[in-house]
Amino acid sequence: MNKRKILFADDDGEIREVVRILLEGEGYEVVEASNGTEAVELADDSYDLIILDVMMPGRSGFSACAEIRKRSVVPILFLTARTQDSDKTMGFGAGGDDYLAKPFSYTELAARVKAMIRRYHVYRGKQKEEEEEMITVKDLVIRKAGKQVMKGTEEIFLTDLEYRILLLLASNRGRIFTIESIYENVWEEPFFYSANNTVMVHIRNLRKKLEEDPKNPRYVVNVWGKGYRVE
Repeated sequence: MNKRKILFADDDGEIREVVRILLEGEGYEVVEASNGTEAVELADDSYDLIILDVMMPGRSGFSACAEIRKRSVVPILFLTARTQDSDKTMGFGAGGDDYLAKPFSYTELAARVKAMIRRYHVYRGKQKEEEEEMITVKDLVIRKAGKQVMKGTEEIFLTDLEYRILLLLASNRGRIFTIESIYENVWEEPFFYSANNTVMVHIRNLRKKLEEDPKNPRYVVNVWGKGYRVE
């Protein structure tokens, strides 16, 4: 089996070395980038995960993420000392999938990396019977083969988490999911209060991509006081 491949960008060479040694010890292949610009140049779909430090000179992790998202849906993990809700919102808004605050334990980093890569591959729908499945919602078509989402003749490019949220709701059409249940089904982790904003940001980004008028959604509908559903 080929090694899972990770791109890690940080302007601190010592941190890059320590993290690389840690992840290689866990069996991953690690490619290093010394800044955001280099990360954008190296990023492609051959990676199973991209890890970006937020505070890098020149191009920040947020800026690099937004650029990478124009051509790739590979999951992106931010490493940063900036943990305000506004910073998290900015990171998720740029297309990031998860956030690990500095200082972090290497056990925590290894666990987060393993979970993100596992989720990414589980939801890629590689098994033949899953690849043949197709879900239709109005003029929206979700093909599990390659996680493809079509709106009419236009392909909608979603991040891994955006796709999983849409798939969860569309696979249970009409059922109302609370924010807590969305988080626990998609992230596969116990819900905690601060995750509320995380889910909301991803739903907002999903609506921007799907809806002609995100304030009056046709697909992902908010049932006030209860949660969200696909109608």
